[in-house]
Amino acid sequence: MKNLIVFILVTVLGTQAWCQETVDTTDVFYRHLNLKEVVVTGATGATKLKESSAPVSLFTSRQLESVSATNIIDAVTTIPGVSQLTTGSGISKPVIRGMGYNRIVVVSDGIRQEGQQWGDEHGIEIDAASVSSVEVLKGPGSLVYGSDALAGVLRFNSSPIVPKGKMRAGFSTEYQTNNGLLDYSLYFSGNKNGNVWNARYSEKMAHAYKNRYDGYVPNSQFHERAAQLMGGINRSWGYSRLTLSYYNITPSIVEGERDEESGDLVCEYGRLKQYSHGMPYQQVYHYKAAWDNSFYIGDGKLNALLGYQLNRRQEFEDAESPNEYELYFKLHTLSYNVHYVTRSMNGWRVTGGIGGMYQRSLNAGEEFLIPDYNLFDFGIFVTTSKDFDRWTLNGGLRYDHRHLHSNALEEDGDMRFNDMTRNFGGVTGSVGAVLHAGPYWDLRANVSRGFRAPNISELTSNGVHEGSIRYELGDERLKPEYSLQFDLGADFTNQYVSLQLNMFISHIDNYIFLHRVNEVVEEGYDTFRFDSGDSRLWGGELSIDVHPMHNLHLGTSFDLVRAVLLHQPPESHNLPFTPAPRWRTDVKYEFTHDGRLFNNSYVSVGLDYNFKQNHLYEAYGTENATPAYALLNASVGTDIMYRGNRVATLAIIANNLTDKAYQNHLSRLKMADVNPVTGRRGVFNMGRNITFKLTVPLEW
Repeated sequence: MKNLIVFILVTVLGTQAWCQETVDTTDVFYRHLNLKEVVVTGATGATKLKESSAPVSLFTSRQLESVSATNIIDAVTTIPGVSQLTTGSGISKPVIRGMGYNRIVVVSDGIRQEGQQWGDEHGIEIDAASVSSVEVLKGPGSLVYGSDALAGVLRFNSSPIVPKGKMRAGFSTEYQTNNGLLDYSLYFSGNKNGNVWNARYSEKMAHAYKNRYDGYVPNSQFHERAAQLMGGINRSWGYSRLTLSYYNITPSIVEGERDEESGDLVCEYGRLKQYSHGMPYQQVYHYKAAWDNSFYIGDGKLNALLGYQLNRRQEFEDAESPNEYELYFKLHTLSYNVHYVTRSMNGWRVTGGIGGMYQRSLNAGEEFLIPDYNLFDFGIFVTTSKDFDRWTLNGGLRYDHRHLHSNALEEDGDMRFNDMTRNFGGVTGSVGAVLHAGPYWDLRANVSRGFRAPNISELTSNGVHEGSIRYELGDERLKPEYSLQFDLGADFTNQYVSLQLNMFISHIDNYIFLHRVNEVVEEGYDTFRFDSGDSRLWGGELSIDVHPMHNLHLGTSFDLVRAVLLHQPPESHNLPFTPAPRWRTDVKYEFTHDGRLFNNSYVSVGLDYNFKQNHLYEAYGTENATPAYALLNASVGTDIMYRGNRVATLAIIANNLTDKAYQNHLSRLKMADVNPVTGRRGVFNMGRNITFKLTVPLEW
């Protein structure tokens, strides 16, 4: 409690930050727009941010245009409380308040994304160009999404439906100097008499990235392709839309091996600046169909969403047979969500429904990390909310049941995987209130209970993970995680200042984590084992945007999470792989808002400071400390106008201007081989990078 009080005092007295934008982004750089009018989509319908007792952040399409990133997760990590676990520049996994993997539900096209996300080297198979906005729920989202939403929810929203009688097309492209990243995206959408459509194709490629210490990092290149087609109808009775999408990424795998004499990273295959893959590499395909329906029935609305996904993940390791895969996962997922939303009855709005999924995972390769398995989820929930004059109350209950069965596998006379059947069940709930304390203040409080069943990797893993450079062992005896979380928040918005303060404390029973053990299963790889224990996490985020004059913005943000295991000795007291505290600050000056040729022109300078992370799980050398580092960034941008319409947006973003050599604490590559010449361990993150972005929208 003492540390929590210190955090609050330091945050309030010593930091200020940028605020979230509203959904209406016609004016890109008015970040001081009223937070009370922010609208988020959510799983059960649109609602204003001021009415949510749980902390929710929004990242808009214009914000996405103004940041430099190699993938969609990389783009949203500027949101306080959101981090990423990386394996090179092409693979990123989201982390919310120190928790990631299967503790975060990622939603795209309305359905939860399922792509073998238990692996460190398994990214999120979503085309960044297809994302119009991102909503981040921080805290248990089990009430609506069931198991796996213990830490929160990332919801990626596609572009809104075009107004009736309109058609839109567009083109965007980008180039990054550090890794030679090239990408482009084309789209065409329209609405003719309620018949709606949207089509998009995107492609992205990058060669190896570089930094001051390592030079070019061999095998950090990747190539990505994506396509999407949506068609549907809007009628007086509701709507029906079918979205088909395809995603393919070919990331090479950084192994971090070094020459014993020079200390340089070894490049055995191809050239450092080639765009084609090296060895080893992955080939990932993700196919998805989402059928979204909404019907007005009685005094309410029935929503029915069905989805099918096929994730194919292959890994190629043998240079003598570069086209023969060693690992091959096939994951089929059928998901469903049906809920009914009532109209307001004396101020009360009630939503009830069912949701879940069926999964079938198969191994088609010669090597194995997990067994074949079947999974079935079922959940039933009800939520309610009511608006009073100065209060908004909301809450709900949910019950989930998960059935998991994995198949036995015998290999070379040894039992690689046992036949296993597990059933998990959990009751979750949430209750919260928002006090509209005045024209400028909203105060929030929320209590929630989350539930997460252990995933297949935690229960059964038995094999080498090339991308994470280790051998992993699961434990069939692991129990489900249950969390009890308390959230407090405050929003303040007036003409000159926008402030958001969120604080939380969470107690989690049976928290599952991965740590190193002193045994060698396969020569050349450290062995890590899944374990569990009761844990406590606390922290929060503060962001403030100050605009003392119309065109000037002074912003800063601070986020912190502390994660500990209870009743443990000092060397194993801290949960492993917890992000370091982070402070961001920026100054932005906007030149024009009504120019005839150039509009919304701006220049911005910012500093991203990551504190030292020395709260470690030290037992058996599971992780090492990460020193503090500061990254200097700058950007300029403008809209180009013609006859009062925006015909293009140009942005130039410079990250890490001083070419600082650093390692993020959540980089998987920081634990690679030690450089025998310098004594530095692991591979460092990307150095100086300048991005040029051009967006050309058309409407008629």
